[in-house]
Amino acid sequence: MSRGRTEHPLFARFYASVSPAMDRSGGAELREKLLSGLTGEVIEIGAGNGLNFAHYPAAVTRVLAVEPEPRLREIGQRNARLAPVPVEVVDGVAERLPAEDASFDAAVASLVLCSVADLPGVLRELNRVIRPGGELRFLEHVRAQTPALTRVQRLLDATVWPALFGGCHVARDTAVAIADAGFAIQHLERFSFPETRIQFPTSPTILGTASRGQS
Repeated sequence: MSRGRTEHPLFARFYASVSPAMDRSGGAELREKLLSGLTGEVIEIGAGNGLNFAHYPAAVTRVLAVEPEPRLREIGQRNARLAPVPVEVVDGVAERLPAEDASFDAAVASLVLCSVADLPGVLRELNRVIRPGGELRFLEHVRAQTPALTRVQRLLDATVWPALFGGCHVARDTAVAIADAGFAIQHLERFSFPETRIQFPTSPTILGTASRGQS
């Protein structure tokens, strides 16, 4: 969860307590789908408390997990020791990744692009560290496709939501931002998570794969 300010102790406690329940309500299946088929070396930004780590396939030879929030990073380091693949959890922000150019086969962004301070800058960094022909996997809650919920999201973004939820912005059109950054979206699913009768501001969700160009 990369943000301009990296310490969000109240939000970190809240996320650490609710995210396991989210996984039991379908989040774990989404993580499995997000990471399925990955191979080689992977960088994960905003790795949080490391709930993705258990779902990396055996063909992944290394994961560099970047997380700036101290409490979440500490939990993530514990989860890394239980992962089926080698995972190194480091301090850092997605706007300045601790990685060389073209050094990873893939990057993973999971519930983080909503909260970065500079979304275009983060996507440029991901483009920099992914090898030509590599891919970006993403699972993000995004701007709604209905005008009424979009208005609610924009109102929340302009008032209390980012302060309460660690810099999160619920009205970002992340798929468009990924394409604008030069990635070619290969696969994109839109759905509501969790599946409830009434949508929450964070319910509209996308899951997909984008490729980095060869140049």
